[in-house]
Amino acid sequence: MMPTCSNTTLGKYLQRRFASKTWEHTRLRKKPSGAGDRILTDASEVFQFNAWDHVQWDTEQEEAAQAAVEKNSTVKMSDDQRERFQSDAPKFWNSFYGIHDNGFFKDRHWLLTEFPELAPNEANDKTQARSIFELGCGVGNTIFPILELSSETQLRVYGCDFSERAIEILRSQRQFDAKRCEVFVMDATEEQWQVPFEENSQDIIVMIFVLSAIEPSKMQRVLENCYRYLKPGGLLLFRDYGRYDLAQLRFKSGKCLEDNFYVRGDGTMVYFFTEQEIRDMFSKTGLKEEQLIVDRRLQVNRGRGLKMYRVWIQTKFRKPL
Repeated sequence: MMPTCSNTTLGKYLQRRFASKTWEHTRLRKKPSGAGDRILTDASEVFQFNAWDHVQWDTEQEEAAQAAVEKNSTVKMSDDQRERFQSDAPKFWNSFYGIHDNGFFKDRHWLLTEFPELAPNEANDKTQARSIFELGCGVGNTIFPILELSSETQLRVYGCDFSERAIEILRSQRQFDAKRCEVFVMDATEEQWQVPFEENSQDIIVMIFVLSAIEPSKMQRVLENCYRYLKPGGLLLFRDYGRYDLAQLRFKSGKCLEDNFYVRGDGTMVYFFTEQEIRDMFSKTGLKEEQLIVDRRLQVNRGRGLKMYRVWIQTKFRKPL
């Protein structure tokens, strides 16, 4: 147990305690730095930082997660309830953004680390045209970092969302640059997309925590349209919720629409994927897998001594030339 001591003494204690580590204790301790991936090898150090990467689950933890999901999904919503939440999805998301404005999901410090393809490549000719389309752009938490960091004169960024309120908020932000960015309202589940660009035209399509908000029966259609608008050689970047994520385990009975598909308290919907489901759906379109990882992360609340296990799936699939 760590001794009770003054701040000065505590600092000296930590220096001795972690003298063999190359980690830096940053002010907010969001993650240990200086040692690459944040791998927890000593359980006694779990509360030294706020997050750890590539956490391994044992059989007991996996079985406990399965039992929690079985319990909260035993009772399914009625067909009428399911139809209401699906048909009114834009209304619920408009309400969501009406409450949260631009203050939700704002911290995407990981974006360019996980998807460096979105960052400008200074070695390339900055005048070379490049086009990026984000599906489910919300209030611009992915679009704005791209615009702010890029000095490419021929960069064109597009974004759509089926929430009118989200698009209004995005356009009102000081970072919005109408010369390089065009955003619009669109329901991505429609068979024919109404978009301001041609088929086979997008270098990159981005989907971050978007597919999970769509009813499972329409997911394949969305991915097929992504394939249609990617240019040959173009890349689809994807990150979303994985099966047994903390958010799934926290659902109460009666919130389940269908297996692994739930309604939150604000009326928005969310699905939790397996690695194989994603691989099957993406590959079925003709896209070729370049990356598919299950990101199991341990986040901790050091003040309250809580451990929170998150599960995300991240992929990169490319359209063949």
